[in-house]
Amino acid sequence: MQWYFVAALLTVLTSSQGILTTLSQSNGEYKYDYATVPFLAEIFKLAVSSLLLWRECQKSPLPKMTTEWKTVALFPIPSVIYLIHNNVQFATLTYVDTSTYQIMGNLKIVTTGLLFRMFLGRRLSNLQWMAIVLLAVGTTTSQVRGCGETSCESLFSAPIQGYMLGVLSACLSALAGIYTEFLMKKNNDSLYWQNMQLYTFGTLFNMARLLVDDFRGGFENGPWWQRIFNGYTITTWMVVLNLGSTGLLVSWLMKHADNIVKVYSTSMAMLLTMILSLFLFNFKPTLQLFLGIIICMMSLHMYFAPPNMLLDMPLTVKPEEEKLVEVSVDRRPHS
Repeated sequence: MQWYFVAALLTVLTSSQGILTTLSQSNGEYKYDYATVPFLAEIFKLAVSSLLLWRECQKSPLPKMTTEWKTVALFPIPSVIYLIHNNVQFATLTYVDTSTYQIMGNLKIVTTGLLFRMFLGRRLSNLQWMAIVLLAVGTTTSQVRGCGETSCESLFSAPIQGYMLGVLSACLSALAGIYTEFLMKKNNDSLYWQNMQLYTFGTLFNMARLLVDDFRGGFENGPWWQRIFNGYTITTWMVVLNLGSTGLLVSWLMKHADNIVKVYSTSMAMLLTMILSLFLFNFKPTLQLFLGIIICMMSLHMYFAPPNMLLDMPLTVKPEEEKLVEVSVDRRPHS
């Protein structure tokens, strides 16, 4: 399976994620406990990975599976980073509005490139760096509203703590992705074995979050396992399957491609979501949206296209063949 096919599928699934989540609401409210969705998605990913690993073990030779504790102990770290990141997200939203937060979230595109270079030692060309910056500019442009609106004024009116937390959130998001790629490529272990370790710890951390929520609420609605499916509809289950499938595709890209491919997929998904919203939710198109799409398309071409398609390479002129000078040799014997 080629990485660009997986990246395209990830773009489609990610773009439909927000739409399905919106459709799962009833009168603008969630009738279900939305904290149970990531928990069930982790169980789905764990079940699929276990099944695929079992099928892989039926073949010969057996897949490589490292069981040393030093290696296994590295897999809870992404879950811990994401847990911290989620808390930072909530803290950021107490200082800035949603629009400002979305715009600052595009910083993770640049921070991913920086951490990609620092921690994984992957060198990017000057054109690729320009493409990454263009991608951040394009996604930001598509989200900025008209400067005559009051929301535009709020972009630079938030407290300094909000901007600092926004930068921290972008760094944590990039760090979690880079560290996951490091784990996936650290050895030649089976992808499904690595997924099982990741999603086992992910399930445990999400379960712990549900328990903490119950304790904070004083078990007013009963323990989480008694109400886990309350309010679930077909659309809610589609959200769970979408979230789980997206996670499986991301882990495949981390193993066989890299974080930059994932960043492009999720950025394009955001633009695709805006386009679909034009037809589904009567979302009004803006000039900024069209400009953002054009800039992101240019960035996509700049990053992945071969250099000879981007630069006018000078024509190599073959040197003129040396002219043969005919030399006459006097072969007459001298008297």
